[in-house]
Amino acid sequence: MIPTNGRHQRRRQVWPIALGATAVTVVLLVGILTLASTPVEPRGEVMTAAPSQAAPVIEPPPALRGWPRWGLTHTEFSAGNEADRASRSASHLLSRVPMLQNQHIMGWGVGNPEPAPGKYNFRDLDDRIKFMGASSAVPVITLCCAPDWMKGGTAGRTDWTRLETAPKRANFDDFTDLAVTVAKRYPTVKHYMVWNEFKGFWNPANNRWDAEGYTELYNKIYVALKAVNKDIQVGGPYMSMVSSKNDKNSEIQGAWGVVDQRDLDAVEYWLEHKKGADFIVVDSASPTKDAGLIPDEFTALGKFSAITNWLRQKSDLPVWWAEWYVEPQASGWTEERRIAVQTVAMMEFATSGATTSLYWSPQRRSGKAGQACPGCLWHPSQGTELPMAGMLSGFVKWFPAGVTLESVTSSDPKVRVLAQERQLVMVNTSNAAVSTTVDGRVFDLKPYEIQWSDRGA
Repeated sequence: MIPTNGRHQRRRQVWPIALGATAVTVVLLVGILTLASTPVEPRGEVMTAAPSQAAPVIEPPPALRGWPRWGLTHTEFSAGNEADRASRSASHLLSRVPMLQNQHIMGWGVGNPEPAPGKYNFRDLDDRIKFMGASSAVPVITLCCAPDWMKGGTAGRTDWTRLETAPKRANFDDFTDLAVTVAKRYPTVKHYMVWNEFKGFWNPANNRWDAEGYTELYNKIYVALKAVNKDIQVGGPYMSMVSSKNDKNSEIQGAWGVVDQRDLDAVEYWLEHKKGADFIVVDSASPTKDAGLIPDEFTALGKFSAITNWLRQKSDLPVWWAEWYVEPQASGWTEERRIAVQTVAMMEFATSGATTSLYWSPQRRSGKAGQACPGCLWHPSQGTELPMAGMLSGFVKWFPAGVTLESVTSSDPKVRVLAQERQLVMVNTSNAAVSTTVDGRVFDLKPYEIQWSDRGA
């Protein structure tokens, strides 16, 4: 098993732990007495180190005039997990308009890269990086997560339930060495995000993030990767910006809610104490943790612009969005509504000046013919295009980083518009048909319909 395929777990609140402290203490005392007489067995799946593997031959990224801005992150199931025909079809789909493609070094479709000290297994990661090359990607690697022996586990075993545990401070150098090994193995990869959502860096005693520990690890990796190749671009802190309805004390708040100030404090600590960075990385979801989407799914997307603007005020580093989510669990949304909301989210990233936005791919294992795959880019068993892939390709082509946006409005405010000199895209944000005038022309849009229009320049 190589988890996971979905959105990340969000940190739990501390207060439920406090309420259950007494009961937990009793249970622990009983457990300790029981375990004292029980032999200790190593936990986790036995991982056999593969024979030495030669570094793969990877097609170089395409020569592009500018930065694509848009792309995806591969998760547990991706095109390489499909039959050859479906894999080739998905590869062709992604290569039509070269975009960013990101992969983690452990988990999310990739096995343990170093099951024991100095014993490497890059077969899964090799496959993902080769797929990126074959599909004309601009490749990105996320340096997460850590082998078990770096976080107190047993060498040669992988306990996937502890994937989100951070390496121990005593093993920061070991994880840095692994990052260097990865960078040398894949010389076509020039962009690295360090760690993921501060996983394992929460300090429960102080009820805040261990920004000091994360920044120490980040700085070691930054210096080491620059020594491998000065052209490698490194970014952090990959902080997840959580919001709520009822918090009050925060630098960022709006109709969509209030961002947790502890998240902002961790970002500011990293900005002040990093040894260097080429970009700043965050992620977030438009729903709040306590009230869902407020006041509605489209207004809630303003959170993305607010965070981007705050980051651009704090630093001149390019802003990367490593993940973004717009849909509450069990929403019951149609695919038309889902993609309409996702498209408006991408409009927010473009208008607020985000440099990079990576779509967290929700691909799943091939299922029965005709089975739905909400938000997927390609059909799981066929590799054929699904609507979100077309939308992503359209934004890569027409709204890369640095493109000059033009102010074009709709006569009906329910229709959102994003335009540049040659092209515009419109989204009906209502579940009713709309007739509107945009750019001097009349357009009829069905409920949640998205339309592209050539501006004739």
